[in-house]
Amino acid sequence: MICVHLSSSVADSVPTISAPTAQRLFLGAQGLLDDPARRVTTASLQKLIERLGFVQVDTINVLARAHDLTLFSRLDGYRPEQLERLLEGKRTLFEGFTHDASAIPTAWFSHWKPRFARDRERIQAHAWWQHHFRGTDGGQVVKDVKTRIEREGPLKSSDFEHPEKRGPWWGWKPQKAALDFLWRSGELVIPRRERFQKVYDLTERVLPEHHALPCPDPTEHLAWACATAAERLWIFTPKELADFWDSIEAPEAKAWCASEERADRLVPVQVEGADGERRPAFALVDWEARLAKLPEPPERTRLLCPFDPILRDRARALRRFDFDYRFEAFVPEPKRRYGYFVLPILEGGRLVGRLDPKLHRDRGLLEIKGLWWEPGIKATKARKRRLDEALERLAVFVGAEQIQVVG
Repeated sequence: MICVHLSSSVADSVPTISAPTAQRLFLGAQGLLDDPARRVTTASLQKLIERLGFVQVDTINVLARAHDLTLFSRLDGYRPEQLERLLEGKRTLFEGFTHDASAIPTAWFSHWKPRFARDRERIQAHAWWQHHFRGTDGGQVVKDVKTRIEREGPLKSSDFEHPEKRGPWWGWKPQKAALDFLWRSGELVIPRRERFQKVYDLTERVLPEHHALPCPDPTEHLAWACATAAERLWIFTPKELADFWDSIEAPEAKAWCASEERADRLVPVQVEGADGERRPAFALVDWEARLAKLPEPPERTRLLCPFDPILRDRARALRRFDFDYRFEAFVPEPKRRYGYFVLPILEGGRLVGRLDPKLHRDRGLLEIKGLWWEPGIKATKARKRRLDEALERLAVFVGAEQIQVVG
């Protein structure tokens, strides 16, 4: 059912999209209304990632890798080796940055060239550079690292020795920082991972055809960034468009929206939030037709990755779903409200709760350390049964033989 109301606060020609409709449009755009039990092939997985735009990659492995959880929540039959095949075999995906490290369709590689140039300048001017290369000639370290890869082939950070033992993150050795800099600036790519450690090689060796493509001019890149983001959001503000790829600025997106509105390719709308407040936004001109074609939400419960696309913008998740979510892995344990790696619970088209899992691989045990339902959500027998089914699917996916719910 299409829910469109006329707002008295705006011109009669500007529709208001109700909160339930806005939720449904977003879930549909992000692949959460399709049947998760459908057959999975590398081709269908590639198509899904192209539909999402990208899938965030993260190192935390308390349960499973973030990218694997995001894809599994949409495809029951997904297995990590299928993504590896696309990244490392077919190379139809590459690892790059959006707002964070992500698996991205390689067909768009040329649109990362403006970002490579931007990141090169930003990193060299940032305290990051001075911190990691303190006491050394950073430019020479970068040159030496690249020369070794040119001569020896693909290398990992562990292939570079440094007498000063350092820890992770801000304690990186200079060679590791050089590898990251060369990757962020496009001179290296990640052809594969070994035990999730990045292996680096020259871009021209791994992606020769894409490396040779010209860098798009600013107008072309802006049009691409806005149009592809719009196609994956359906309804959006200019800031949301700019934030999607994190490759353009909000004023640029605002100007693009105004131009597209004049060309009758976007329409202004008022979007009702879960709090009842209406906010101005834009929608694709055919949003009503898209809405009419959307299936009903699957009649099941699913567990979402903390980095799922519908949660990435925390303010939007609150506004759209009345779901206040904070990723607490980097919050000191005594200050956490819920837990380290909390999974939101999606029931049909509603976010109804959250749980804190821990996989004990040595014991084959999936422990649920905490379970919280949202205000107003009753833990009925049917709801608990659907959650048990979701946990059983998750246990199979992560290789657990037992499930233990604490409390």
